[in-house]
Amino acid sequence: MPVPSLPAEPASSPPRAIGPQEWTAANVPLLGNPREVVTGLYERHSPAAGTVVVGVLDPDERLRASASFTRRPGDSDGWVFRNTLLAQLRRVIPHDLRRRVPVRTAVLLHCREGESRWTAEDGAWMWGLRDACTLHGLRCGAYVTLTGAGWQILGEGRGGRHPRLGSRTTLFVPAADEVPTRPGQLGPLPEQRVESAERLAPGDEMPEQRAGRGGSLTERAAGLLSRPIDTPREQWPRTAAR
Repeated sequence: MPVPSLPAEPASSPPRAIGPQEWTAANVPLLGNPREVVTGLYERHSPAAGTVVVGVLDPDERLRASASFTRRPGDSDGWVFRNTLLAQLRRVIPHDLRRRVPVRTAVLLHCREGESRWTAEDGAWMWGLRDACTLHGLRCGAYVTLTGAGWQILGEGRGGRHPRLGSRTTLFVPAADEVPTRPGQLGPLPEQRVESAERLAPGDEMPEQRAGRGGSLTERAAGLLSRPIDTPREQWPRTAAR
């Protein structure tokens, strides 16, 4: 089936945009786990300021496809934004125009400097997202701004501080028994030592128990052989019984 061409812009038409009240009244479907969706888009594309990310979610909110691009400076018309988003959607996922009811949802992540509150440019992006979803057989989903202060879903009031522009969302935290203890560093916490003890096989000993025996078998034998013959028994080196 041939892909329809992008609609031509009518002459002398006013800029297309949506106000915050109109967007709120549009009953945009709420995300069940917005932080997971935002984090998934951020980790996949690592966007910088001026980047726009559009993602397509399955009914269970799994990220099915996504695309990112840099916003061209000077554009502020929803018609231009709609054509840009529609071209990106056609590039990453087939349309669902044959379905009577859309089952997938498109969300938009707009990364920028400054505040996360609604602006006139956001209204143009909202208009473009809504129209692009209609032409691609998708539901129009959340519009999220991402700034240095965090992320914010416009029209809902939900947001968070992580991820944010320039942040690292995936951190490797080694397990307690993988952290080397160097001079000047603290050892494992008490609860971590308990977990290590639970993993020991029957008959094994903790490092502290081995250290408390006063050294290796060779060292203990050397201590016994080196004691004077006439040393009283109570002054002999003490050894731990096995």
